[in-house]
Amino acid sequence: MEKRHHASMVEEIAVKIAGDIVLSEHPGAAMRRWRRYFDISQSELAAKMGVKPSVISDYEIGRRRSPGASIVKRFVRSLIEIDQEKGGRTVLSLARLVIGASILQKAVLDMREFVKPVTIAEFCKAIDADLLTAQDSANELLLGYTVVDSITLVVEVPAHEYARLYGATTQRAAVFTGVKFGRSPLVAVKSMQAGLGGLRPALVVLHGLEKVDELGLAIARNEHIPLAITKIKRIEDLISRLSRLP
Repeated sequence: MEKRHHASMVEEIAVKIAGDIVLSEHPGAAMRRWRRYFDISQSELAAKMGVKPSVISDYEIGRRRSPGASIVKRFVRSLIEIDQEKGGRTVLSLARLVIGASILQKAVLDMREFVKPVTIAEFCKAIDADLLTAQDSANELLLGYTVVDSITLVVEVPAHEYARLYGATTQRAAVFTGVKFGRSPLVAVKSMQAGLGGLRPALVVLHGLEKVDELGLAIARNEHIPLAITKIKRIEDLISRLSRLP
């Protein structure tokens, strides 16, 4: 039974990775991101797939046209097989992030990894947000974002589920919508930090309020968390703006 569950888990991970590549506007860039996430070299991956390293390189930089289903399948299977030969730690990490029905799915409104990094300043400009704390972090890079319903997250989601907010990287913006005071999201981030060995989002964005509660600001300042407030009123408009980022 345990072996059957493991096989099912690996299959679900493979499907999710393949879907991310196929649905990406830049499949080659998505392939490169996943290869790097698994920490596998082009030559190592090429050997497992039975192709020349130049083939992998050509797909990643867009020299070859978008890969077909058979190439994507071989690519994903090879990533997983190499990882399992090394102990399977990346697959297990992904399992904690993406596998299973989680209450967190109710809280997440949008989640994406960028094709190319954007700075915190560029991110804030794209969503009409003011950076209130840790302004010296404006040039730090973001690799993705997660948009959550703050009430659902804080009230219904157990703290141990917060790791799933990170997707494929912790270097991302956590955007909290439906915020009334701004205190609860910062408390949640602080709890996340304590429970995950100091890990935290690279940027916290609050949506739905005009002024942050003083306690929320104090937490952000004391923990040196870049905190921003977006002026966009509608959640749909916020997500639309985010979708235009690379």
